Amino acid sequence: MIGNEFYALLASRGLVLSDDQKDQFHRFYLLLVDWNERMNLTGITEESEVYAKHFYDSLDPFLEMEWLGIKTVCDVGTGAGFPGIPLAIAYPEVQFDLIDSLGKRIEFLNVCIEELGLAHVKAIHIRAEAFAEEKREYFDLVTSRAVAKLSMLVELCAPLVKVDGCFVTLKGPAGHVELKAAKQGPSRLGLTHEKTTDSSIEGIGDRVNIYFKKMALTPKKYPRQFGQIKNRPLI
Repeated sequence: MIGNEFYALLASRGLVLSDDQKDQFHRFYLLLVDWNERMNLTGITEESEVYAKHFYDSLDPFLEMEWLGIKTVCDVGTGAGFPGIPLAIAYPEVQFDLIDSLGKRIEFLNVCIEELGLAHVKAIHIRAEAFAEEKREYFDLVTSRAVAKLSMLVELCAPLVKVDGCFVTLKGPAGHVELKAAKQGPSRLGLTHEKTTDSSIEGIGDRVNIYFKKMALTPKKYPRQFGQIKNRPLI
């Protein structure tokens, strides 16, 4: 999947990109490949695979969402900028905070933000537990892709979501198992499971996307320290 095929697929699902946005995606691809020669950002560098497995995969779970009420988004554990940067290119009217615990990734993202002209995006070197102290219950949408098992991830992300906001996590085929293993953990943090969607996309494989709604404030004792979250996840 490259170029016109990617844009045509998005258009068929209601997301029509301008020429400037298409150029931003292309330049992001070039930056990703260039920086990947200096640091380990991704094992996927072939252009067709980047467009399918990083760009389209980042956008797919959000194409059916109602974006009118979404003004603030946080991408937790953004890594090389997925799904945050593709979403920021696609939805330039929304404010994005991309957070990661590895400073070198943030350095890369800051270069991308500057060179792509993404003035509505901030890349922040911080752990999710610490960020919750700064922007607790602030975001309309919090998302995360390929970061941790759901039983851990909900405690890292739920405190950042405002009441009536949503948390969407992008998972592989194990997503159903992780949701079942999380048991009552999400509800203890104020989240209600809304839906789970499955997709099998050519060039990407099987994906499981899990959607939560924030129905109540997260108790102030959460999130705990990461060691506690990892060793004794809420269930």
